[in-house]
Amino acid sequence: MTGGHERRIITVADPAAMAKAAAERMIASISENDGRVAVCLTGGSSPKALYQLLATPEYRPRIPWDRVDWFIGDERLVPRKDALHNMSMARQAFLDRCAPAANVHPIATDTADLRDPDVSAALYENELMAFYGAERLDPARPLFDLVLMGVGPDGHTASLFPGYPAVEETRRWVVGVPKANVEPFVPRVSLTLPTLASCREMLFEIAGESKRAILTRLFAGENLPANRARSRNETIWLVDQAALPEDFRG
Repeated sequence: MTGGHERRIITVADPAAMAKAAAERMIASISENDGRVAVCLTGGSSPKALYQLLATPEYRPRIPWDRVDWFIGDERLVPRKDALHNMSMARQAFLDRCAPAANVHPIATDTADLRDPDVSAALYENELMAFYGAERLDPARPLFDLVLMGVGPDGHTASLFPGYPAVEETRRWVVGVPKANVEPFVPRVSLTLPTLASCREMLFEIAGESKRAILTRLFAGENLPANRARSRNETIWLVDQAALPEDFRG
């Protein structure tokens, strides 16, 4: 497992309750650091309600936008305006309205020479290292304050798919993934497990009946990427009632 701490499972009623719980955890994580804050976002459908909530009058004033930097855990190599683009979804939901442009750090995907996932991965790795100020991660100094995560139907997280070499990568911070294991079958760029683990808190959001089957496998301890993604500090799984396995006893 990545990291030495067991995950903590927190159940919520539904996706709306999950978005509020995630927003409160994000704000608490940001408030614990009075300096520069780094948050690693995730794509997919699960975090969209959270992102929209952050832009509302209830939550927007509670975030010190000028000192929070926003990164992304993985990206699909599609044009920035494509609906499949992870960071663009976050931009539309809240970043473009709330965050200074200089504080938003997307993975480059738009030019022809960046359709090679390894090229985009190397560029993003350099950007992360420049932000961190070192070429090696120090366990005592996390790269991120908060990392948001999701779980795919095959147990992948970020773009780290079961059985792919990227899951075993320990040296590189960011890797190219030539082809996804699930739809959409487009090249990806993904942070590696050690990079994602370099955080003060890792927060999964898992909602909906469609996630029940994979959660059953994960809770049974199956060796899938989502089970190997752990913060060196605290790992939280927010799970709504519809996603919980029938025999869950948490």
